[in-house]
Amino acid sequence: MSDQPSATGFRAVSAAAFPKRFRLIKTDEYSSVFGFRRVLKSRHFLLHYRPRSPEEVPGARLGLVVAKRFLRRSVDRNLVRRLAREQFRLMRACLRSSDFVLRLAVRPPVLDRQAMAQEIRGLLSKAALPPR
Repeated sequence: MSDQPSATGFRAVSAAAFPKRFRLIKTDEYSSVFGFRRVLKSRHFLLHYRPRSPEEVPGARLGLVVAKRFLRRSVDRNLVRRLAREQFRLMRACLRSSDFVLRLAVRPPVLDRQAMAQEIRGLLSKAALPPR
C-alpha cells in the first residue's frame, strides 16, 4: 500500500492505521468526554466514553491520558500509550461510535506489557458491547 495520494487526492489507509480522524486532539473534545461522566474501570485504567451524535462523523475516536505522577519515566508513559493505540487499532472496527479517553488511574507496580495490553483489551471489549 502506498503513501502517495491517489487520483482523488486521498491517501490509502490500511485497516490497522491510526490517522487523525480516529484521535481526540482538542481540549474541548477531551472535556466533552469527561463531562459526559460515563466510565468503565479496570485495575489500572479508567475508560471514559461519550456516544457520538448522529450528525457527527461515525466511528470510534481515542484520547490518552498517562500522567507523569504515575509513571515518572517517559519511556514507560510512551509504552503505555503505544499499547493502548495498538489495542484500539485492532478493536476499532467492533467499537461503537463513541469518543473514548483511556486514563491511567493507578501506578502499576510492574510494567508488564502483556498484562497491560490484556487489561486495555478487556476495557475496550466492554465498550464494544451495546449500551444498556
